[in-house]
Amino acid sequence: MANWSLTWQHRFGRTEVIDNTLNPDFVRKFILDYFFEERQNLLVGSLGGRLEKPLVGIPGKKCGTIIVKAEELSNCRESVMMQFCGNKLDKKDFFGKSDPFLVFYRSNEDGTFTICHKTEVVKNTLNPVWQAFKIPVRALCNGDYDRTIKVEVYDWDRDGSHDFIGEFTTSYRELSRGQSQFNVYEVINPKKKGRKKKYLNSGTRHPLCTGNPAQPTSLHYMSPYQLNAYGMALKAVGEIIQDYDSDKMFPALGFGAKLPPDGRVSHEFALNGNPQNPYCNGIDGVMEAYYQSLRSVQLYGPTNFSPVINHVARYAASVKDGSQYFVLLIITDGVISDMAQTKEAIVNASCLPMSIIIVGVGPAEFDAMVELDGDEVRISSRGRYAERDIVQFVPFRDYVDRTGNHILSMARLAKDVLAEVPDQFLSYMKTRGIKPAPAPPPYSPPAQPLQTQI
Repeated sequence: MANWSLTWQHRFGRTEVIDNTLNPDFVRKFILDYFFEERQNLLVGSLGGRLEKPLVGIPGKKCGTIIVKAEELSNCRESVMMQFCGNKLDKKDFFGKSDPFLVFYRSNEDGTFTICHKTEVVKNTLNPVWQAFKIPVRALCNGDYDRTIKVEVYDWDRDGSHDFIGEFTTSYRELSRGQSQFNVYEVINPKKKGRKKKYLNSGTRHPLCTGNPAQPTSLHYMSPYQLNAYGMALKAVGEIIQDYDSDKMFPALGFGAKLPPDGRVSHEFALNGNPQNPYCNGIDGVMEAYYQSLRSVQLYGPTNFSPVINHVARYAASVKDGSQYFVLLIITDGVISDMAQTKEAIVNASCLPMSIIIVGVGPAEFDAMVELDGDEVRISSRGRYAERDIVQFVPFRDYVDRTGNHILSMARLAKDVLAEVPDQFLSYMKTRGIKPAPAPPPYSPPAQPLQTQI
C-alpha cells in the first residue's frame, strides 16, 4: 500500500492509495502556479521536467526512489466525457474470465508516458462496458489534439500483480470521432505478437459515445436531409405497431441525459418535456418530441435500462385482465450500465402483459442485448428465471439496404422486429386463461333510407 504527499513549504496535496505494490504509478496530479520571479527548481530546474530523488527517513535503510515529472500546462479549458467498451478480450483467470480495467497515458515531450486516468474494474467478463468518465483535455493531451495517447488493458488481481492483456495508441482527435466502424482499436500484446505467427489481437476496444447531435459522427445527428438511425428505427416500428393502438397516444421516454434548467441526470424523462403528460400524438408526435429533446437536453452517461422497463411494468401490472397489452420499444447504441438491474426488471415483467423490443443502432458489439433477448438461454436474475420470453432484439445494421433505400430498410426491420410479438401476446393470454371478448354484432344497413336535412 503506497501513497505520497507533496510538500511545498506546506502540504499541498496527497495522492490516492495504491494497494499491494512497491512500484506505484500515481494518477492524481497537482497543479502549481509558476512565478517567474521565484526559484522553483522542482518544476523547471530539472532536465526534461523530471526529478528523481531517493527517499530517506530510516537510517541505514534504502527506502526507494521517488520520481516527479512536471510539464507546463496549456490554457485549454475543455473537458470531455468518454465511455469505452471491449470485445472478446483475452481470458486471464483460471476459474473465470477476466476482470479488465483500462489505464490511460499521455505522451511527454521526452517520449515517455505519464498516467492520466484509470477506469474501474469490470468483473468476470471478456466484453466489458466501463462507466463514462469526464476528464480535462489538458490532462489527456495537454491541449494537443494530435499528441499520442496510450491505453493499456489489464486483468485485475487482488494481490496487485495485474495481468497485462494488451495496449493500443490513439489521439484525442481520433477519439473525438466517437462511435463508428472506423474507430475500433485492436488490443495488441507485443509478446504474443512476436511469439505467435497467427496472432491477430487480444480483443478490440472502441469508444461508445452517441456524441453531440450537431456533429455528423453522432448517431443522433440531426441531418436536414434524412432521418438518423434512431429516427429510422422509431418510424419503421412505430408506423406498423401504432395501428394496434386505439387512441394513438404514445408515452415517449428518454434515458441518459442532463435536463434543463439545473442539469439533473435522468434515465426516465419525458421527451416532450412534460413529465405529467408524456403522451405524444401518433408516431409523428413521438418523432417531433425526440428531435425537440435533442435540442434541449445534454446526452449523458451512464445508460440505464431498468428505470424505463420498470416504468412500463408499473402500468402493465395494473391491467391484468387482458384488456390491454403493452409494448416497450427501446432504441439503443448497445451500451448498458445496469445489466444486473435490467435482468431483474425483465424477469419481473415476464409475468405481466408486456413485450420489449430492442433495436440496436450503430457499429457496436451487441452481446449484452443478445443476452437480454433470451432466445438461446432463458434470462434469469438471482436464481429466478423469466416466466416467458418477452424480449426481441435486432441490430438495425443487418437491415440496411445496400442501395441506400431507407424505405426498404425500414420495412425489413419492422417485419423482423414485430415477428415475435403476436406469440408473446398469445402466450400471456393462454397462460392466464383469458379468452377473446365476444365479437361485436355484424353491421347491417338500416331498413329505411336515411333522411338528411340540408
